Amino acid sequence: MKTAPVLDLDAIIDDPGTRIIVCCGSGGVGKTTTAAALGLRAAERGRSAVVLTVDPARRLAQSMGLSELDNTPRPVVGVAGEGRLHAMMLDMKRTFDEIIEAHADPDRARQILTNPFYQSLSSSFSGTQEYMAMEKLGQLRRSDEWDLIIVDTPPSRSALDFLDAPERLGRFLDGRLIRLLTAPAKAGGRSAFKLLNAGLGIVAGALTKLLGAQVLKDLQTFVSALDAVFGGFRARAEQTYQLLQAPGTAFVVVAAPERDAMREASYFVERLAEERMPLAGLVVNRVHHAPAAALSAARSTAAAEDLESRGEHDLTSAVLRMHAGRMYLAAREQREQEHFVSAHPTVPVTQVPAMPEDVHDLSGLRRIGELLSAR
Repeated sequence: MKTAPVLDLDAIIDDPGTRIIVCCGSGGVGKTTTAAALGLRAAERGRSAVVLTVDPARRLAQSMGLSELDNTPRPVVGVAGEGRLHAMMLDMKRTFDEIIEAHADPDRARQILTNPFYQSLSSSFSGTQEYMAMEKLGQLRRSDEWDLIIVDTPPSRSALDFLDAPERLGRFLDGRLIRLLTAPAKAGGRSAFKLLNAGLGIVAGALTKLLGAQVLKDLQTFVSALDAVFGGFRARAEQTYQLLQAPGTAFVVVAAPERDAMREASYFVERLAEERMPLAGLVVNRVHHAPAAALSAARSTAAAEDLESRGEHDLTSAVLRMHAGRMYLAAREQREQEHFVSAHPTVPVTQVPAMPEDVHDLSGLRRIGELLSAR
């Protein structure tokens, strides 16, 4: 088996040049816990860190001593050492509202925020959560209040959505229907009606029949009011994208030692290379090891069958079968990791063993941080 380089996360968080760490991967692999543990470890090693999480489990907020997380960074009490740690949870709609309030005059902002179409877009449009995570990252970096920002990417069906979101939103804003709807407002006066009628024609009639006149009117009003800030969306998305490519950023791909998660990690590593994003390495989370590895699964199963055939030592037989199951699981997980290393032999890797219970306090996060940095 090829041996992968070892991922040294302490070297990354200790480097003052590292300003952003992005934890990414498919859903359910422990990205949020990894991000929080890295944030705590960085703070306890002297950094001023903020962790931006997306929809964390309530127990994770409680593990940091917070009754809740919201769109405002909250200080985490109990950090040892000279550093400090803040944590926050992305509020997608509130972040969208803040953008409108910051880049539109009060009347126009009120017109947008109360528009039914905007309220739907800001809450449920595909890619909005991923885009707003990047928007919030840009806001935190521009504030220059923290010297390390750790981002837990959204739990999407595909880990690639985080990188694709700005382009997807840009395509929506540049779409033909949006351009037709913004054209009347740009033209002004009676010519606007002529332009609208010429541009939409049968499409407008069909939309009116399908959606109703009020819905179409809400859509036109929303697009006309929002047109003034469209350019800002794209410009900031491009700035944040360039920030992600900068040397001060480190992408940490997180995966579980399972086929789908490792395949997703492999795709993401390849995509990061295509986009020239700085990859730090792979964290393989929840890895199972057998404490008595010298006793093979086959021997353990044979010994259990021998005891059972004689009707002796039921408890010993059950332990032997449990050990065999653990050995089979460890071997299967090892094969999945070997496939990844064979395909990406230069990517640094570290493993975090499966824990007997969930993290529920700072001590648990501290322990995860120690395991992440074990070499």
